[in-house]
Amino acid sequence: QVQLVESGGGLVQPGGSLRLSCAASGFTMDRYTIGWFRQAPGKEREGVSCISVSDGSTYYADSVKGRFTISRDNAKNTVYLQMNSLKPEDTAVYYCHAELPYGLGSIDYWGQGTQVTVSS
Repeated sequence: QVQLVESGGGLVQPGGSLRLSCAASGFTMDRYTIGWFRQAPGKEREGVSCISVSDGSTYYADSVKGRFTISRDNAKNTVYLQMNSLKPEDTAVYYCHAELPYGLGSIDYWGQGTQVTVSS
């Protein structure tokens, strides 16, 4: 059974840091592109970052570039999102995502989300 479990969220002051973790079970993460998304109240879910399976290249939304870093630990089957210099506008529920093949198509898997609140 495929599962993604996020952890590491919390309340942090502006300028602070958090590290989110996404632990996978039921599949091997290093064979797939893994992404982080976030959804703030009243807003649509948006892509934050992803790490490619093919060459390990990374993508970041302009709003987080230079502040967030995505990485993976294959031995732990876990992907991380290191978030530095956090701003109030980073407040959102953060979700881990994987798209896995299924038959001729694919299935999107999401974690349950972890709340990040940036506030003084």
